[in-house]
Amino acid sequence: MSNYLDAVIVEHNPTNKVIDRAVIWLHGLGASGHDFEPVVPQLGLADDMAVRFIFPHAPNRPVTVNGGMVMPAWYDILEMSLERKVDIAQIEESSQQIH
Repeated sequence: MSNYLDAVIVEHNPTNKVIDRAVIWLHGLGASGHDFEPVVPQLGLADDMAVRFIFPHAPNRPVTVNGGMVMPAWYDILEMSLERKVDIAQIEESSQQIH
């Protein structure tokens, strides 16, 4: 059983080559991996490029700055400031679950 987060996978491979490039693209707070799915065709990639795009979905968790509302978030945001505090353990947990 995998500990990886669910993800949307989009392949740009018009010539059916061996895929030799990958991009892992993370969404923002409250979004999902599906939000960037339509971006791939807009990138204007060359037809001879074989690229796999991986758009993982963040886990649902309470977000302190949003009144504890549960939403997709890579980590809890504890305050809004330039020197803001975040939950480092949750950042590490999310990073280990991205494939």
